[in-house]
Amino acid sequence: MADKLNGYRILILETREEAQFSRLLTEQGADVLQCPMFTIEDAPDSAPVQAWIGRFIANPFDDLVLMTGEGLRRIMKIVRQSGIEKEFVAAVGKSRKFARGPKPGRALREIGLEADVTTEKPTSEGVAEMLSRLDIKGHRLGLQLYPEKDHGVLISAIRDCGAEVDTVLPYVYDSKAAEANILSAIDEMEAGRVDAIALTSSGQVRRLVDAAKAHGREDQLRSALAKTPIASVGPVVSDELKSYGLEADITPANDAFFMKPLISAMSVALEKSAARAE
Repeated sequence: MADKLNGYRILILETREEAQFSRLLTEQGADVLQCPMFTIEDAPDSAPVQAWIGRFIANPFDDLVLMTGEGLRRIMKIVRQSGIEKEFVAAVGKSRKFARGPKPGRALREIGLEADVTTEKPTSEGVAEMLSRLDIKGHRLGLQLYPEKDHGVLISAIRDCGAEVDTVLPYVYDSKAAEANILSAIDEMEAGRVDAIALTSSGQVRRLVDAAKAHGREDQLRSALAKTPIASVGPVVSDELKSYGLEADITPANDAFFMKPLISAMSVALEKSAARAE
């Protein structure tokens, strides 16, 4: 696959894992245009997170649902600062652990544990469907949430299964400082200077649209995206695009919702596009 993206300019909207994505794209010869979208910050009030950790250690949950790897890492930061890593990891080890996709699983392995179940669909709906097939009536279930998402439907679905839900939100997004970068990226797409935009999280889609709306540039954004192939890493991102009336042009083959298959899909699609244009 080496140099398959040679000569192509790929826009990525930087979040927590895009340094790796940028490196992978560059290795394939791409000219990577990086647009910082937001920074991830610890929850401004750590007390609720500390209290959740305390409840977990005192009486380990029957089940633990991790929605993001970042969430577990932020929790572990507080755990280590409090000097209770051994106790917390032991408590997590006693729970049945559910991971929404591969990223929480990687975070679990960083503390020497494994996910018992990884969702087939890395979405909130996928988590709800998975839990609905299990007997969790009477269970205490710890649920790690992530910012800028209404989790009410998922929480209600879990409660409908008869479980008691104990939620924690260990981090927030700080996005205001990045809006100038987003507007510049829209200009680059509108001018036809981007061969594809690669999206790896639903939050990127929301930030892109919200920033454009805030500056009266939504029409320009839609025009720019109409000119620029949109590459989506998987169904979560594609569904978010659809919610705004947008469509993914490129997705990984064989339901392989990871960065490398996304890069492969982009190289194939862009090569075909170039061949048609000749």
